[in-house]
Amino acid sequence: MLSLIAFTMFSCSEDDDNANEGTAHVTVSMTDAPGDYDGVLIDVEDVMIKSDMDGEEGEGWESIGDVNTGIYDLLELTGGVSQLLADVELPAGYLGQIRLVLGTDNSIVVNGESYAMATPSAQQSGLKLNVNQELEAGEQYSFLLDFDVDESVVPQGGNGGYNLKPVIRVAAEEGASTIEGQVHPSTFRSLVKAQNASTVISAYTDTEGNFTLHGVPAGTYKVTITPEVASNLPAIERNNVVVEANSSVDLETIYLE
Repeated sequence: MLSLIAFTMFSCSEDDDNANEGTAHVTVSMTDAPGDYDGVLIDVEDVMIKSDMDGEEGEGWESIGDVNTGIYDLLELTGGVSQLLADVELPAGYLGQIRLVLGTDNSIVVNGESYAMATPSAQQSGLKLNVNQELEAGEQYSFLLDFDVDESVVPQGGNGGYNLKPVIRVAAEEGASTIEGQVHPSTFRSLVKAQNASTVISAYTDTEGNFTLHGVPAGTYKVTITPEVASNLPAIERNNVVVEANSSVDLETIYLE
């Protein structure tokens, strides 16, 4: 009897250890809310994670590992397009924060001219993004880093230079949804924005007029479609667009004429 009890306790302890040692499949991708520039190129050096919210500023951060580093044009990541930055297995447990770490080779293209963007050292270390997600062993998690170019690029007064001060929204795609559709005519680009009291998500249409807004939390939104000024067409709105968790809302074809 004592041997049986001892064996049972050992088996339970071993099962608990295996559960604690399990891993979760995690992907981190990057997309962009559009901006009025020809190109915005950022130098991605690392994606870092922190398991808790406490401790000193520089403590507890580590690279997520196997990051797709490089220079990416944010304006190519609109209309539902995203760039995969990491696809890894992480130990199960609490994930507190994510950081996107940038290098110094950042630039912007305005009216065909390229300008280096100064990146303050505090910004290079990465903007802290709260995740607050419990990673369960054997589960899959997707995190989308949504840049806001208009807010991230700051002109340097009257000297013609630019600073990069990243403004990023993180969306955990478990529970998040999408809003998609097509704008007609598609001979020009339109800006599509979904907005409520707590969230603003936007994207441009592609060459065929299609758009997808990723990482949309459940809620009720006003969706505004604003065509290019040269089209001479007015913006239109779709009110009371209801988005439920883990769903895709198709607005189908939206006619501007």
